[in-house]
Amino acid sequence: MGAVMGTFSSLQTKQRRPSKDIAWWYYQYQRDKIEDELEMTMVCHRPEGLEQLEAQTNFTKRELQVLYRGFKNECPSGVVNEETFKQIYAQFFPHGDASMYAHYLFHAFDTTQTGSVKFEDFVTALSILLRGTVHEKLRWTFNLYDINKDGYINKEEMMDIVKAIYDMMGKYTYPVLREDTPRQHVDVFFQKMDKNKDGIVTLDEFLESCQEDDNIMRSLQLFQNVM
Repeated sequence: MGAVMGTFSSLQTKQRRPSKDIAWWYYQYQRDKIEDELEMTMVCHRPEGLEQLEAQTNFTKRELQVLYRGFKNECPSGVVNEETFKQIYAQFFPHGDASMYAHYLFHAFDTTQTGSVKFEDFVTALSILLRGTVHEKLRWTFNLYDINKDGYINKEEMMDIVKAIYDMMGKYTYPVLREDTPRQHVDVFFQKMDKNKDGIVTLDEFLESCQEDDNIMRSLQLFQNVM
């Protein structure tokens, strides 16, 4: 629009042949039109009404407004892809490698598996993690550990998540953790959770094990702090 107005002003103040002025103005107009159309084709998402999100989450309208401003500041298009998510998340763990954990976390936020996270996805998950019930938090955590989304957690999936957390934080803890610490952690977890010893942990087994074992709950709370 600024280019068009500048063109209009120059048409008034500069002496040119009419045919040349019209052709030049038309060129500017077409260029601006193409730029506008390209901008409109970029992924741009507006969230649901704040009233609806307020009803669906544990945040107030004011809190949602603050969260949305922060989200838009980092993701002007209204959605975030995995690479951007990793870059943002890495800022919170500058001394570790957060890439794999951010990968798993992103796919837990991306509930529709579209490859992008909208503000609604982000704020709904944040509401659960910060202000949800114990049951809601555990269900969300189960979904995080269930990497292939088949409804079960196997030992390899649990190992992948725990190792990703240690890669992000464990190398910089004191005292320094041994290389086999993640495996030991997973073995203890899995032994307690796999009630029927069939090699997988169901949601019911996960919920029951976590809620009856204070050590597991404390460990999961520590893991939730990096979410």
